[in-house]
Amino acid sequence: MIALTIAGSDSGGGAGIQADLKTFSALGVYGASVITAITAQNTMGVTGVHAVPVDMVAAQLDAVLGDLDVRAIKIGMVADVDVIEYLAGRLADVAIPVVLDPVMVAASGHRLVPVEAVAALRRDLFPRATIATPNVPEAAVLLGEPPAETEGEMRDQARALAAGGTAILLKGGHMTGAESVDVLYTDKGVEILTSPRVATRNTHGTGCTLSSAIAAHLARGLPLEAAVRAAKDYISAAIAAADRLHIGHGHGPVHHFYAFWPDEA
Repeated sequence: MIALTIAGSDSGGGAGIQADLKTFSALGVYGASVITAITAQNTMGVTGVHAVPVDMVAAQLDAVLGDLDVRAIKIGMVADVDVIEYLAGRLADVAIPVVLDPVMVAASGHRLVPVEAVAALRRDLFPRATIATPNVPEAAVLLGEPPAETEGEMRDQARALAAGGTAILLKGGHMTGAESVDVLYTDKGVEILTSPRVATRNTHGTGCTLSSAIAAHLARGLPLEAAVRAAKDYISAAIAAADRLHIGHGHGPVHHFYAFWPDEA
């Protein structure tokens, strides 16, 4: 099975392309990549972003799809309107499940996507996605509304984002409470997914990891709802094991290889 990630590179290795490829590998899927941006970042924050020109993004995607039997695509950080419009057009006739993680702001607070790209993301890429996985702050930006504060408000925002036919997994990791609550909205209805909230500062790359885990399970042939549940289990375990890693001096990554590595790394 092959999955493709279209996303930005994280030089610190905790998020973006690097997190996606680690997730694919941990879940038994071969990973290919199309890099949309190069970021200079580590566990302390982002110090630079350089967008890859649309012609090079196109060349990468054509190379991968022209040779590899890709079974699922994950789209992460796309910071350029031209790239967003290109991807929307290129994927319109591709019969491959697409998981869209609308990355806008890094965990450090650094804005990764310019304001003008947000409208293009919602207008052009959302209709091409099988499922989109915004967190609460991202959903608020996409809808132009205040962030959800309750499960009911999360349901309402997930429903609004799904209006165009795209399934939505609205992630509640930024909220408070003993449990982390996500809202899955599909054409089959609403499902609430919960997991115990883990007290750790090592949560860098959680969104990238969850969305790429969904793509990996779709590539393995799971139905959408089952893929989301399995991905939720994986990210929950990766967060729970994150403190076994000792990476950097800030917000470290989740533990993608918790099932394979020794306890200390």
